[in-house]
Amino acid sequence: MSSPGQPTSSPAFPGQSPSGPGYPGQPTSSPAFPGQSPSGPASPGQPTSGPAFPGQPSSGPAWPGQSGSGSAWPGQPTPGSAYPAGVSGQTGFGGSPLAGGPDPARRRGRLPVVALVLAGVLAVVTGVQAYQIHRLDDRLAAADRRTAEAQGADARRLDGLEQRAGSLEKQAGAAFNPEAVASAVLPSVFRVRAGQFTGTAFAVGKAPAGGGTTLLTNFHVVESVFAAGERKVFLERTDQRFEATIIDTDKEKDLAQLRTTATFGGLVAARTPVKSGQQIVVVGAPLGLQDSVTTGVVSAFRKDEGGSGPVIQFDAPINPGNSGGPVINGSKEVVGIATAKARDAEGIGLAVPIKTACDRFKLC
Repeated sequence: MSSPGQPTSSPAFPGQSPSGPGYPGQPTSSPAFPGQSPSGPASPGQPTSGPAFPGQPSSGPAWPGQSGSGSAWPGQPTPGSAYPAGVSGQTGFGGSPLAGGPDPARRRGRLPVVALVLAGVLAVVTGVQAYQIHRLDDRLAAADRRTAEAQGADARRLDGLEQRAGSLEKQAGAAFNPEAVASAVLPSVFRVRAGQFTGTAFAVGKAPAGGGTTLLTNFHVVESVFAAGERKVFLERTDQRFEATIIDTDKEKDLAQLRTTATFGGLVAARTPVKSGQQIVVVGAPLGLQDSVTTGVVSAFRKDEGGSGPVIQFDAPINPGNSGGPVINGSKEVVGIATAKARDAEGIGLAVPIKTACDRFKLC
C-alpha cells in the first residue's frame, strides 16, 4: 500500500530515491545511498556523473579546487596541473619521472661523466700529438746531424781539393816551360840599333811619371853613340821602329837606361837571387836575329870580383847581339842582363844581376 501522493513502485528506504516520480527536489532515477551520486540530475553543487563512494574518484567533475578531468589522490598532481614554482619536471609515484620531460637530477648526474669523457679524449689527443711532435723533433735532429756531417765531409773534401790544387799549381809553376816563358816575354824585348852596333834591350818596371816606357841594356851596346855626344837610339821589332833616348849609364857595371815615348808592358824583376841549377831562358837578337830564345841553367852565382860587382854564370848559348837581353827564370821574372860570353869557350855566359841595375837606376 502506498500513501496518498507516494509513487506506486517499490518502497524506498529513508534517503533512497524511488523509481517512480519523486518528491519535489528529489532525483527521479534509482535511489542512492547517502553520499552516493544518483544517475539522474544532481542536486545543486553535486556532480552530475555516476555515484562515488567516499574517497573514490569519480568520472565527473571534481570538487571545488580539484581538476575536472578525473579525480586524483590527495597530494597527487593531475594532468595539466601546475607544479610549485622552481620545479621544472614531473614525477609520479615513487618519484619516477613522467613522460613530460627529463629528470634534472639525472641530467646533472650525466654532466660530470660527459666532462670526464671529453677530458679523457682531449688527454689522448694531446698525448698522441705530443708523441708525434717528439718523434718529429727526433727526426729533425737526426736530419740536422746528417746534414752537418755531410757538410763537414764536403768541407773536408773541398779543403783537400784546394790543397791538391794549390800543390798542383806550385808544381806547375815550378815546372819549367820555355815556350810559356818566351810567349810572355817576347813582346817586351827589342833589338837596339845604336849607330853601327846592334844589341838587345827590354822594358822593365812600371811606366815613368811622364809616360812612355823605361828600358835596360848594356853600356857597351850604346857606347859609340854616347861617346859621340848623341843620345838617340832606335828600338826595332819586326817592321816597327821606335826612337829611344839614353837617360843614364854606368860604364863600370856595363849598364844603360833608355826611355821611349811609346808604351810597352814592363817585365817583372825577381826578388830572390838565383841558385845554381835553376833553369833559365835567354831572349835576344844574336847577330841581329830578333826574338831568339835559348835555354840553360844557372851554372853559378859569382860574387864581386875585381870591383865590377857580382855576375851570374849560365850555360845557355849566347852570341854578339844578345848583349843587353833579359835572362828569365821559370816564373817569367828577370834575374839578370846578358852581358858577355867567354872567349874560346862554349857554354859560359855572364849576366849582370837585375838587382844591381834596379839599385843603380832606382827602378823595379
